[in-house]
Amino acid sequence: MARVYRHQVDEDILDRAAGLFAQHGFEQTSLKSLADAAGLSKAGLLHHFPSKEALFQAARQLGRDHSRRVLEHVRALPPGPVRDRQVLELLTDIALDRPGLVALMFRAVNAPHDSPTDNGDELMLPELFAVDLDDRSERAIRVIGALSAMAVLTITANRAGDKTGWRPKIIATCFDALGHPRPQSDDQVEA
Repeated sequence: MARVYRHQVDEDILDRAAGLFAQHGFEQTSLKSLADAAGLSKAGLLHHFPSKEALFQAARQLGRDHSRRVLEHVRALPPGPVRDRQVLELLTDIALDRPGLVALMFRAVNAPHDSPTDNGDELMLPELFAVDLDDRSERAIRVIGALSAMAVLTITANRAGDKTGWRPKIIATCFDALGHPRPQSDDQVEA
């Protein structure tokens, strides 16, 4: 039997809590619903995280940590299709593994002032995609569209229980949304 480590348990708790925060917002998410989602009593949850605020901040920090790791992987790549594809692949992998966490990270795009201590963009989108989201350029709209598609598709893939089968399709859909031509591969068929 595999040993489950405390940080894995904490990440599972954070993922489930993040999904609730993303769905209902910070104020509308109760400590009881968070404990229920984690499969713990309120006292058990508070053993891991001392308050709802601490849980929320830990989830946001974990999201920032994931974003920083993605940024470190692509930092040396110039803006463009190769970098965009790498970012999409890495974010898709995170989203398939931690759907709640990514939903909370994406909420920073569509409900940026929901948290009690809103201090910035969890996804680091300007850095990852070399885009200014405030200018509402075509590029900014395409990035938001690609990430919205990723959010919906990764949740659907998780519900379908077929993350591996959905992964290449999610990446291709998001890449298309960014407006890049797809590289031709042996398994693609011309329409």
